[in-house]
Amino acid sequence: MARPTRSQRRARRRQQAAAPEPRREPRQEPRRGGFIAFLGESWAELKKVEWPGQRQVVTGTVVVIVACLIVGGYLWLADLGVKRLVQNVFLG
Repeated sequence: MARPTRSQRRARRRQQAAAPEPRREPRQEPRRGGFIAFLGESWAELKKVEWPGQRQVVTGTVVVIVACLIVGGYLWLADLGVKRLVQNVFLG
């Protein structure tokens, strides 16, 4: 099948622009009933979760504590440097 020419494509675009698009109603999920349905869906989602084992939890906790110590040490050193700068240069 031959590709349409440039003029054919332009004509088709003009026709599409002139014709109004049909209104589409937003698709709505059927409502099932409030809080009880929410609890049921939440429970179903929690059953799908792959919960971490004790080893993964301990490893994750150690990583977070080490990261906090590194960032805390960096901020402490930066604070000491800025403190000397402020005391000696700005207030000195």
